[in-house]
Amino acid sequence: MELNWTTFLLEILNFLVLLWLLKRFFYKPLQTAIARRQAAIQQQVDDARKMKEDAQQLQQSYENDLAALEQGREEAQARLQGELNRERERQEKQLADWLEQKRQKAQVIEQRQLRESHRQQEQQALEQGSRFAACLLKAGAGPELESRLLEFLLEALRKLPAEQRSTLQQTLAGQHESVDVLSAFPLSSPARERIESTLKELLGREVRGHFQQDSQLIAGLRIAIGPWVLGANLRDELAAFAQLEEAAPSE
Repeated sequence: MELNWTTFLLEILNFLVLLWLLKRFFYKPLQTAIARRQAAIQQQVDDARKMKEDAQQLQQSYENDLAALEQGREEAQARLQGELNRERERQEKQLADWLEQKRQKAQVIEQRQLRESHRQQEQQALEQGSRFAACLLKAGAGPELESRLLEFLLEALRKLPAEQRSTLQQTLAGQHESVDVLSAFPLSSPARERIESTLKELLGREVRGHFQQDSQLIAGLRIAIGPWVLGANLRDELAAFAQLEEAAPSE
């Protein structure tokens, strides 16, 4: 085969022209398109990376907020539990104090009722004893016993303290009232004179006795000078014996 240099040169020229045309109208636009495509892909990658970073920041912020919220919830729960415990302790203490007051009050009432029951029993016993003694003394009462009680009464009048004598004299100063004298049995004239004489010595002035008989005295006498009363009789003594417990101070 014979080489035709002209044809060969023309083929080379055609090839070069083709290369120029390809480079001019195909390769450069293709490179430009590829470059734009790569730039677009890089932009998308950058956007995706930025979105990922934003999402990670949002996630971190959410986790931080969630942790802060959990910590706040735990602190609020702890405060609430503390307040509930203090309120429960306060109410338990208040209930305990109330129960203790009720117990003490019930104990005081029980003791008071017990003392009152004992006092009533003792009072009944004293009254029964007084009635029994009154029955016995009525059987043994008589002028002789009353005479001895009269002596006892006159002796008591003579031994009155000076201060009490002065009080009686001041009480009856300027008054002309008679002195009431009660006796269980009729008094003889000498006995009445002795009483008036003793009262005159006691009060420092003439005294007129108003004598009466009262069998309820059982035996003995009772003298009333204004508001002042002096008795030496079995009835008053038995009544005082029966009222002894009432006069005693309560605990």
